[in-house]
Amino acid sequence: MVVVRKSLLIFVIVMVLIQKNAMAAQHVVGGSQGWDESVDFKSWASGQTFKVGDTLVFRYNPGLHSVVELEGDSSYKSCDISSTVNSMSAGNDVVKLNKPGTRYFACGTAGHCGQGMKLKIKTATGSAPSNQADSSTPSSSSAASHCFSTTFFTFIAAILTVQMALVFLL
Repeated sequence: MVVVRKSLLIFVIVMVLIQKNAMAAQHVVGGSQGWDESVDFKSWASGQTFKVGDTLVFRYNPGLHSVVELEGDSSYKSCDISSTVNSMSAGNDVVKLNKPGTRYFACGTAGHCGQGMKLKIKTATGSAPSNQADSSTPSSSSAASHCFSTTFFTFIAAILTVQMALVFLL
């Protein structure tokens, strides 16, 4: 009976972790066109709901574009890319939305921001998880790592489900 209780507790913990991970949305900036001058980012963003715990994925050709996070509204409006909070250039950059508020992004390539290659988003407090330990700085990693963590948690849940079934059958 003790084994059953321990197995059930582990199963519940893993399922809670999976649920939290599944609740966060992944927003590919610009949709299928990605981070490109041809996209109307203001229109794209207006069709999205951004919540704490969600991620933005910037997909682009690293030889042509980059992503800079700007300090505020003034830098955003004037396309002043000299005052950045974060700079990314991998071509598949992920930014975790760790706290509510407004964030500003632009292309770091000269002239692209002025041509409209900039993004302003408002992150709302929501039911998606928040990583408070890293909330002061934006995170950047590959989209593959996010996909790996989801796959990993799903794999663990499957193993625990099989284990629970075996425990109950024996």
